[in-house]
Amino acid sequence: MKYTILAVNPGSTSTRAAVYRDTALLFEEEMKHRADELARWGCLENQADYRKGLVLQSMKNHGVFPGELDAVVGRGGMLPPVKSGGYAVNEAMLQLLRSHRVKPHASNLGAVIAHDIAQPLGIPAYIYDAVASDEMCDVARITGIPEISRQSFCHVLNSKATARKAAAQMGSTYQVMNFIVAHIGGGISISAHEKGRIIDMITDDAGPFSPERAGSVPLGYIIDMCFHSGMNQDELVKKLKQNSGLKGHLGTNDGLEIERRIAEGDEKARRIYEAQAYQIAKGIGEMAPPLFGKVDAVILTGGLARSEYITKHLVQRVGYLAPVKIFPGEYEMEALAMGALRIIRGEESVSYIEDIL
Repeated sequence: MKYTILAVNPGSTSTRAAVYRDTALLFEEEMKHRADELARWGCLENQADYRKGLVLQSMKNHGVFPGELDAVVGRGGMLPPVKSGGYAVNEAMLQLLRSHRVKPHASNLGAVIAHDIAQPLGIPAYIYDAVASDEMCDVARITGIPEISRQSFCHVLNSKATARKAAAQMGSTYQVMNFIVAHIGGGISISAHEKGRIIDMITDDAGPFSPERAGSVPLGYIIDMCFHSGMNQDELVKKLKQNSGLKGHLGTNDGLEIERRIAEGDEKARRIYEAQAYQIAKGIGEMAPPLFGKVDAVILTGGLARSEYITKHLVQRVGYLAPVKIFPGEYEMEALAMGALRIIRGEESVSYIEDIL
């Protein structure tokens, strides 16, 4: 029997929908949202019906009808720390997502939209590899400030998806191998995967700078900016999250544009772009000790993994650790659908949010 699964991935500026029949993609579409379109709905929760309508219309446009579906899976949001894998979307999860315990984030709508489409059809709704999945080892949580603990936050969905792909390519399974995964996109996170668990990671504000983000910067400079730059909190966050990195140095976050400048002899562009690769390599190296140096492969994924310029530099610097596998772009929609498929087939168990409350 073949199963038809709808995957829904809400983001801050878009909603993506995809339908798979078993492992075959029937269609995938990204629906962009203008800021003024979203603003008229007020709070984030009120956007659910609007985005659900777009998903259903997308299905109709591609000749797929709700009655054909066997399950719906949404991106997992900012829930309290949960283990990775699949969770059933039920009333307890929906109540939690509406509560003050959950930080507002577009990904929270994944469970809501999945439930609202699945419930009238009498089919299951899931989330898979939620943003807040937490498998860190205890020693990795400790910081030099007793009041602050490191939190698990990285590109879990895509990182685990590419790790599964790498394991399959190597004739093995994710659950028995060790990987370092560098998701190098608009934000960069680097994670250590030990036998199916992300035991440590470098978050997007604690490691390499990225096309738009500052990454790790010595705290003394940040403290000085907080008190003496004249910027308020929102302005400082915008600078660090949207106007730093490649964009801050070169005025653009477009790798193709930067590589064109380098080809034309722009020495500053070359130096900054090589610094980008250099910092990513340092971050990858930082994740080797958590695995005691026993690394089966280093995986490069995300938008920057499309750049031969960047990946060539990374292979030169980190290839001594392990073979380097490159999976350009993102595999989030496939990861959602395949996670749900494994649950339906009985290959993975499903968890319930009540188990962690």
